[in-house]
Amino acid sequence: MVDHDALLRSWKEISEKLRQHWAELANEDFQSFNGDVNQVVELIQRKTGDARTIVERYLNELSANAASAFERSTEDVREYARESGERIEEGTRQAVEAWRESRKMAEAYARQRPVASMAVCFGAGILAGLVLGLSVRRR
Repeated sequence: MVDHDALLRSWKEISEKLRQHWAELANEDFQSFNGDVNQVVELIQRKTGDARTIVERYLNELSANAASAFERSTEDVREYARESGERIEEGTRQAVEAWRESRKMAEAYARQRPVASMAVCFGAGILAGLVLGLSVRRR
């Protein structure tokens, strides 16, 4: 039995292989393909004179190859997605760890130099206020 879904998914490649296998077939023969496997089999029989079993056997082979190629591609995509997810998790873990370390360093600095820390925060607040005030004023 011809794998109808595999045939549809890989129709372009399969139709090229059919034309290579049977020189009597032309591009125009497959342009009106609507997913009807019987239509394709009958067309090939009519053009080539080969028996239905031969045509179906070759279509089965092509559709099986297409199905296994699709399955391999699907598995490759799953593996890529899994690896990407692991990389994202690792990057997130590293970012969180770096943030925690930076926070600890900032707390230690603030404890060691409270006046300097207050001055830096005050200056940052003034600067942020000026930037915000200028941006509002321009509108």
